[in-house]
Amino acid sequence: MQKRTLGKNLEVSALGYGAMGNSFGYGPPTDRAQAIKVIRAAFDRGVTFFDTAEGYGPFTNEKLVGEAVAPFRDKIVIATKYGFKIENGGIVGLDSRPEHIKQVADASLKRLRADVIDLFYQHRVDPQVPIEDVAGAIKELIQQGKVRHFGLSEAGAKTIRRAHAVQPLTAVQSEYSVWTRDPEAEVLPTCEELGIGFVPWSPLGQGYLTGKVDPSMKFDPASDLRATFPRFTPEGLKANRSVVELLERIGAKKKATPAQIALAWLLAQKPWIVPIPGTRRLERLEENLGAVNVQLTPEDLREFESEFSQITVHGARLSPVHMTWIDR
Repeated sequence: MQKRTLGKNLEVSALGYGAMGNSFGYGPPTDRAQAIKVIRAAFDRGVTFFDTAEGYGPFTNEKLVGEAVAPFRDKIVIATKYGFKIENGGIVGLDSRPEHIKQVADASLKRLRADVIDLFYQHRVDPQVPIEDVAGAIKELIQQGKVRHFGLSEAGAKTIRRAHAVQPLTAVQSEYSVWTRDPEAEVLPTCEELGIGFVPWSPLGQGYLTGKVDPSMKFDPASDLRATFPRFTPEGLKANRSVVELLERIGAKKKATPAQIALAWLLAQKPWIVPIPGTRRLERLEENLGAVNVQLTPEDLREFESEFSQITVHGARLSPVHMTWIDR
């Protein structure tokens, strides 16, 4: 597996593994033994970067990851997150008060069976807490040896700059893929200027960019976040088919699947971008990791952009409620 560097010195595999879907967000939780098998298979195939959060479950995903990676904990990087208010088994709001961040750090360390959190992201920017206070809390945790690196998720450029001035950021994580291009305007240029790595979450568009999501598919509102996403209405699934068809056309030339082209496209954008696709299945893991061997030339990329410019993506990427938590 190729390596990439986030920030100044956090070396990770070129593709990471997003563990969320095993416990939360995309239907009922995966069988625990199967989830552990897939996570360990990812490591066996060279993945050294695993992403989780206290909010996934909540709490159950960190425990799962902690158990799965225990045999090789010192050989990998674990990223987890804080910043939500969790009550009665659910997320009810935001909470990035410094005292709460420190409580979460201690609880996450126990769930992860770890002595240190390699990369600690603020899951969503809390407008009630100055980002300088958040960065200061992480600085203290780094000084105490509980955290190694500071990250932000779905933060705007101004927030990134303010945080970085207090405690240098190693990575920013936001949704980014061929059909979600929001970070390109301000966030990616800011990361490049400041030497901050970028981690695209949902690099396969919540599964849509794999080409495996049929317009007739139904999503359970009780267990699948996509049931509330405008792009996953029957109309959205049908209207956005042209994006998948473009990936299929490029893939046919490269002897690659749509998912592999979508991941290869991200890898080709910048050498400090590290996507974190998730999957519950070994065959999908193999497919995703194969993307590192797909080389998109400048001509391929120009062709893609030329054709993509003729496509209109229909629907917002998240539900209205989730969009209220995105920092501008």
